[in-house]
Amino acid sequence: MTDKALADGCSRGDRTVQKAFYDRFSRKLMATCLRYAKSVAEAEDILQEGFIKAFDNIKNFRHESKLETWLTRIMINTALNHQRKKLYLFPMLDVEDIPLREDEKISLSDFHFSELMTFVQTLPDGCRVVFNLFAVEGYSHKEIADMLSISEGTSKSQYSRARQLLMQRINSELEYGKLGRSTF
Repeated sequence: MTDKALADGCSRGDRTVQKAFYDRFSRKLMATCLRYAKSVAEAEDILQEGFIKAFDNIKNFRHESKLETWLTRIMINTALNHQRKKLYLFPMLDVEDIPLREDEKISLSDFHFSELMTFVQTLPDGCRVVFNLFAVEGYSHKEIADMLSISEGTSKSQYSRARQLLMQRINSELEYGKLGRSTF
C-alpha cells in the first residue's frame, strides 16, 4: 500500500488501514522511541502516544515528505515532550568551560543494537536527549537549544557529558571483558 493510500485510509478512520499503517512503521519507530526512553515500557508509552497523535493529525499530512519521515518527527516530538516533563526534576547546567573534544570519536559500529540501546538508556535524561538529537537525529546545537529551551552551551555540555559517559561505560565493559571486543 502506498503512503498516500495509507494516509487517506487512516484519515477516513479505516481500522484495517490503520492496522497496516501501524504494522508498517511501529517496529522502526519503536527503535526511535527506545533511544529516548529509559526502559522498554517507557518507549512503548511514547510509541502509543505518538501513534495516537499521528492518527489524530494524519488529515494534515501534506505529502511534502515521506510518511515515515513525518511519523519519525512525531515520535521525536512525543519523546521530547515526555522527557520535558521529567527534565525539570534534573536541571541541565550550562557549563561553558567544559572541554569539548570534537576530534575524539566513539566507534560503536561493532556493537549489537541491544548493547548500544543499553548504553544510551543509562545516560542521565538531559544527556540522553541531547545525545540522540545531535548524534543520531543530526540536529545542530542551536536547533536543540531552541527545541529544549536551553542555551546552546548547555546543549554542547550535555552532549560532551553524554560522550564522556558512553566512553567510560564502553571502556569499562571492554576492561572487564563483558563485551569481548577490542575496538579501542
